[in-house]
Amino acid sequence: MPLIKRIGFYLLGFSIGVVFLAFFFKEKRAEFCYLPNCRVLKELRSKNIEIAPEFKITSTQLNHLLSQGEVLFSKSNVKANPCKSYVIEGKISENKVEVIIEDCPNKTFITSFKEF
Repeated sequence: MPLIKRIGFYLLGFSIGVVFLAFFFKEKRAEFCYLPNCRVLKELRSKNIEIAPEFKITSTQLNHLLSQGEVLFSKSNVKANPCKSYVIEGKISENKVEVIIEDCPNKTFITSFKEF
């Protein structure tokens, strides 16, 4: 079989597979988090985070921050035991904010909220 014909069959099968996967995962709304920032934010979104009344942030704003924000690993303490501390930076209603979240095995809570 000539090389051109083999390449054609390969590309045909590859394109059918890509279309199938795109259709299949689009319906499931699957999220693929391969990078550390995405994995941490996805893990925090799945937990029930306690918000103290002194912090002027709603659960809707926190969910937006956890989906659009960025984890600052240089300021975070991810090797702490038992509670890891993550510094998350983002925008809430056009204001830049920085939130520190403590992630313990039995509860997750906000320890600091700064608005710039």
